[in-house]
Amino acid sequence: MASGGGPGDVLDRLDPVVLHHIVNSLGWPDLRPLQREAIGPLMDGQDAILLAPTAGGKTEAACFPLLSAMAQQQWTGTSVLYLCPLKALLNNLLARIDSYAQWLGRRAALWHGDVRESQRRRIRTDPPDILLTTPESLEAMLIGVKTDHAHLLGRIRAVVVDEVHAFAGDDRGWHLLAVLERLERVTGHAIQRIGLSATVGNPEQLLEWLQGAGAGKRTGQVVAPDLPRAVTDGSRPGTSGSAGSVGSRPAGDVELDYVGSLDNAAKLIAALHQGEKRLVFCDSRRQVEQLGAALRARQVNVFLSHASLSADERARSEQAFAEARDCVIVSTSTLELGIDVGDLDRVIQIDAPGTVASFLQRLGRTGRRAGTVRNCLFLATKEETLLQAAGLLLLWGRGWVEPVTAPLQPRHLVAQQLLAVTLQQHRIGDRIWPQEWNGLEPFDRSAAPILRHMIEEGFLDEDGGMLFIGPEAERRFGRRHFIELTASFTAPPQFTVLAGRQEIGRTDPSVLTEERPGPRLLLLGGRSWRVTFIDWTRKRAFVEPAGSGGVAKWTSGGVSGLSYDLARAMREVLLGTDPPVSLTRRAQACLAGWREEEAPGVVHPGGTLVTRAGDDVRWWTWAGYRANATLAATLPSIADPVQRPTDFSVRLREDLTPAAWQEARSRAGDGELLVLPDVDRRAVSGLKFSAVLPERLAVATVAARMADFDGARAALTEPVRLQLASNF
Repeated sequence: MASGGGPGDVLDRLDPVVLHHIVNSLGWPDLRPLQREAIGPLMDGQDAILLAPTAGGKTEAACFPLLSAMAQQQWTGTSVLYLCPLKALLNNLLARIDSYAQWLGRRAALWHGDVRESQRRRIRTDPPDILLTTPESLEAMLIGVKTDHAHLLGRIRAVVVDEVHAFAGDDRGWHLLAVLERLERVTGHAIQRIGLSATVGNPEQLLEWLQGAGAGKRTGQVVAPDLPRAVTDGSRPGTSGSAGSVGSRPAGDVELDYVGSLDNAAKLIAALHQGEKRLVFCDSRRQVEQLGAALRARQVNVFLSHASLSADERARSEQAFAEARDCVIVSTSTLELGIDVGDLDRVIQIDAPGTVASFLQRLGRTGRRAGTVRNCLFLATKEETLLQAAGLLLLWGRGWVEPVTAPLQPRHLVAQQLLAVTLQQHRIGDRIWPQEWNGLEPFDRSAAPILRHMIEEGFLDEDGGMLFIGPEAERRFGRRHFIELTASFTAPPQFTVLAGRQEIGRTDPSVLTEERPGPRLLLLGGRSWRVTFIDWTRKRAFVEPAGSGGVAKWTSGGVSGLSYDLARAMREVLLGTDPPVSLTRRAQACLAGWREEEAPGVVHPGGTLVTRAGDDVRWWTWAGYRANATLAATLPSIADPVQRPTDFSVRLREDLTPAAWQEARSRAGDGELLVLPDVDRRAVSGLKFSAVLPERLAVATVAARMADFDGARAALTEPVRLQLASNF
C-alpha cells in the first residue's frame, strides 16, 4: 500500500493486522481520500460526519479506525453499535462488517425485528463486539425485561449511524437522539458518534444535530474530501431564507424525456438497453405495481421492491436481480439507500423525486464499475412532472442540495420518551426525570406541561415523588410488551395478502371494501390476484393467481407538496431556463408548449402574479405548498376560506380589489406578522402518540410542521403584478 507520507503517514495509526488485511485480503493498493482522512479524527475519539457519494467507501472509513481503536485500547464486550434506517440494509452489511471484525478475532451480529429469539438469546449471553441494529430495536432492548442493559450495552464506546440524513429529516431522528442520550446514561460515559451520509446541504449543522446534548462540549469534524467544496451563502437560490449547499455540478450522464403515460414508459423501457441491468425508481407503490405489471406483460424479466411487499418477497426480488443480467427492478425509495443489488448499468426515473438529495442517491447507484459513468434517464408521464423534473435538474446543475433539518416541536416524541424511560427504569423521580436525556432539548424541563397532562390523564401514575406507568398507558400501548412504543411513526392499517401460506405483502383496506363489478382483483408484486377469502378479524386476505387486471392502492400520510426551492426552480424553467442535461425532442416540445401557452398566465419575470379567470382569482407565488398554506392563513381577509393551497398558487376571494390586496399585505407587516397554517383536526391523528398530548399542543405541532415562514416571507415581499380584469 502506498505510504503517501513517509514515517508520519496516517496509515501507520491503523492496527498492523487491519493494514495487513486491507492490502492482502482486500487487495487494495491504497485507501480512498475519505478513508485516509477519517483515520485521525475517529481514532482520536472525535464525533464525525463522513460524507461521500454512494458507494464511496463510507462503511470502511468508519470500520477500519474503530477496529484499530478496539484492538489498541482493548475494548471488550459490545463496544460498537452500527445503526441503520432499514433492516434490509443491516442484512446487507452484516457479512461485510463481520469479515472485517474477524481479522482481529472479533465478530459482528445482527438484531432487528426479523431476527429469531434464539439468536437474540445468544447475543444476550455472549455479546458480539459490533452489534448491527435499528434505533427501534435499541429502544426495545432498553424497555424490554429480557435484556440486561449493563451487560449487553454498558461497554459501548462508539455508535455509527449509517444514512444519517434519513434519520435527521423526520421524527425517527428525534427518537434516535433521545435513545442515544439514554444509552449514555447506561454506559456512564460519552459515546463517540459517527454519521455516514452521501449528500446534504448543511453538514456542519448535521454534525451538531448528531452530537445531541454534547454539541458544543465535544470535538467533532466533517470529513468530505470526495465531494465538491460547498459554498453556503445563507440564502435560498434567488431569495432570502434557509440555505442549501451550492457547489460544482456532480458528474453524470442525465437525459430528460417526456413519454406522456406509464404505459408508454413501459414500452420504452422494454425496448431500450436490452441485455442490461436497469433499476427503475417510482415515487409511489401504486406506480411500481402498475409499471411492473406492464413490463411483465411485455415479457421483460422484472422484479419489484416496495415497503408493502413482504420481507421475503423483497429479498427474493433483490437477490434474483443481483444475480441476473438482462432484467429490470422497479422500486420506490426502498432501494435508494445503500442496499447492494449488484452492478447496475442504468437508473431510470419515472417522473421526478421530491428532492435533489434523493436524486443524487439514485444517480449514485450507477457508475460503480471502472469505465462506466453515472447515468439517469427521466421518463415524465405527465406535463406537470416533466416541469418538476426540469426544475429539480436545474437545481442539481447548480450543485445545490437541500439542507437536512429536524421536524419542529416533536412534543409527541417527548411523550413517547417519558413513557419509554419509565418502562426502562420501572420508575423515575418526578423532579429529576430530565437527567435521563442529559438536558437535551426538548426532552428537558420545557416538557413539564406534557408531563402534567400525562399524569392527569392516567398515562403516568405519581406516588411518593416517583412516576410509574399508568393504567391509560397500559390500555393504549401495553399490548405485546409495549412494542408500539418503539416506533416513532404511525403506519396506516393494512391487510396481509396470502397465497396459500406464502405472504405476498400488504394492501390498503379500501381495495377490499370498495364496490366494484366482477371478481375482486388486486395487483401486488407485479402480478394479478383474485381474492378468495377475507379474514376481517385478523386482517388477512387470501388470494389465488389471476390472468390480468387488479387494483393497487395505499393510503399515504403526512404533509405533501413541493419545497419553496423546487417550486421556484420550476418557475425559472417556465420563464425559459433549461436544465443542463440532454432534453429529447419530445421534452423540448412539451416545455416549449408550456412556455408558450401556460406561462403567460402563471409566471412573470418581474415577481409574482395575481390573475382572474372568471370567478377564479389566484396568486401565483411558486412558493411551495407549505409557504402557500402559511400565506393563506396569514391573509384571511383576501384568501378564499374554502381552499387547499397548491405548490404554486393561493386562491383569493373573487371580489379582490387592488386596495384590499394592499391593505392585507400591510396588515401582514411585509412578512413580519406571519400566521401558522390552519390544521384539519384529522391530520393530528397521523401524529403518533398525539393521544398522549393535550389537543392544543398536538394541533400546534402539526401546524408548525406545515408552515414555511421563510418561503412565505419571500413571496410576500416580492413585487406583484395584479391582472384582475376578467379573462372572459
